[in-house]
Amino acid sequence: MKKTIITLLLFFIGFKGYSQETQSKNQIQKENINSQTAEFPGGDSAFANEFLKMVHAYIDLQKYAVNGRFVFVFDVNPDGKVSNLDVLPKVKDSEMFIDDMKFAIKKVKKKWKPAFKDGKAVVSKKVIKINFTSDHFDHGD
Repeated sequence: MKKTIITLLLFFIGFKGYSQETQSKNQIQKENINSQTAEFPGGDSAFANEFLKMVHAYIDLQKYAVNGRFVFVFDVNPDGKVSNLDVLPKVKDSEMFIDDMKFAIKKVKKKWKPAFKDGKAVVSKKVIKINFTSDHFDHGD
């Protein structure tokens, strides 16, 4: 009798744990269907290439100490425009460097496709890594 009760108890505990796991997976899948991240036409690497073209065209990088990998963190607004740019790590004259990067990022002609949640466009945060060297620059991975 004790074996039967223990067996039934273990069965129900295992079943309860399995059902919670299934519910969690279903909830994650449902959230993924109801939300979408911001996208640039051609992907993040296409954005990095366009952005770097604008940096090269409009910004004199020789007045900054910009060698190595930089992380660009910004928001994509519901209208597909970029705002709230921050650049890490900080460099000499960071404020002026960030202002120049803001200028260059506004020169990118194509707009982002905004993020969506529950069918509505929402603000989303993007992180793009870019490698700068003294001779040239290229987008990071």
